Amino acid sequence: MQRDAIDKKLLHFLQIDSKQTNKELSGKLNLSVTAVYERIKKLEREGIISKYVALVDKKSVDRSFVTFCSIKLMQHTNDYVVQFEKEVKEIEEVLECYHISGDYDYLLKVIVADMDEFREFMVKKLTSISHIASTHSAFMISEVKHTTAISV
Repeated sequence: MQRDAIDKKLLHFLQIDSKQTNKELSGKLNLSVTAVYERIKKLEREGIISKYVALVDKKSVDRSFVTFCSIKLMQHTNDYVVQFEKEVKEIEEVLECYHISGDYDYLLKVIVADMDEFREFMVKKLTSISHIASTHSAFMISEVKHTTAISV
């Protein structure tokens, strides 16, 4: 869908801070409050804005141990893929899961408190999922860039 320059600016401002009032946004966009409200509602209806969230600081909630787990399935049958995806969606430590190309089939972003908790996650949760042939884990040393904003 084509977005005009105002929609793009509006999306940019909302991605920076979605708690801005329509009045604040109207001043930045040189539009009426009603026009801003209508544009936001249209972006929501069209699914361009899918939800609003609060981003929580990992350290503040004792979840700063980030691991990227590469997963290889035993086979690439529809049943194996569907079952794996269903089960991995239920694991709260998995923040993100991507079906990828290359040597592995999936890439998971896992967040826990520490190495002991990661071991517990691996032993009791991840390896209990059917049809996993192998895993490879890489631990985050430092976060160089983290953003949720998409350039429009």
